Amino acid sequence: MPRRSDVTREAILNAARERFAADGYERATIRAIAADAGIDPAMVMRYYGNKEKLFATAAEFDLRLPDLTAIPRDEIGSTLARHVLTRWERSETMMALLRAGVTNPAAAERMRSICATQLGSAFAAIGLDEIPVRAGLVATQVLGFALCRYILEFPPVVEMDKEAVVHWLGPTLQRYLTGDQPSSL
Repeated sequence: MPRRSDVTREAILNAARERFAADGYERATIRAIAADAGIDPAMVMRYYGNKEKLFATAAEFDLRLPDLTAIPRDEIGSTLARHVLTRWERSETMMALLRAGVTNPAAAERMRSICATQLGSAFAAIGLDEIPVRAGLVATQVLGFALCRYILEFPPVVEMDKEAVVHWLGPTLQRYLTGDQPSSL
């Protein structure tokens, strides 16, 4: 049976993720997060100290990248595009990071760290060179896509189904990762 403090912490984190995703870092308040969690704001401060520390905890995110070594070389870009799209569509944490990363230096650093470490590790496993450059270029595509689809809500991008996204985004990721020009271009 979970302790009451664990339940309270989890309620705070869930409320924080939702509030940061909906309002962004700057507009989200400790009071609003506490109200969403159904607790006194002092409890948020007790467990997390301040808004920045709460955000840092709420913004922990694992991309859960697939094992790229198990994927045929010519399918890496489309596999990664499909995976990232699926991951984004289920994550309030990534929405919060994306919104906050545009205006908050700590959130921007968190996004850079996630991309560098998690993408870098996956790319190293398949023996790529120039890993920081490749990770940065992949990040430009997936973060730009996510910004346009989920935050700015560009109608043509929002309306695309998953396979259409993979069709358009996959070849670019493929080129960034392997240097290959997909046969569909």
